[in-house]
Amino acid sequence: MFIGRDGIVGHHQAVGAQLFLVVKGEGFVRGKEGVKTPIKEGQAAFWEPGEWHETTSDKGMTAIVIEGEDIDLSALVKVKTIK
Repeated sequence: MFIGRDGIVGHHQAVGAQLFLVVKGEGFVRGKEGVKTPIKEGQAAFWEPGEWHETTSDKGMTAIVIEGEDIDLSALVKVKTIK
């Protein structure tokens, strides 16, 4: 998905579980909490089925969007051990 300069994917409900992976650029996401949160290249947002959400970008942003019933986030999380 490409969101252009000053672009918006307006407030809508996720049909199913949705993973939003930013591969280029930066912008903002807003989920059920209603908080506008910055997001940039290398970061991701996750929305539950039925969750209202919105995405915007001032400068433009490219993302991969994955939707499905059984998205397993544990495979995407890096665990770092602090010694």
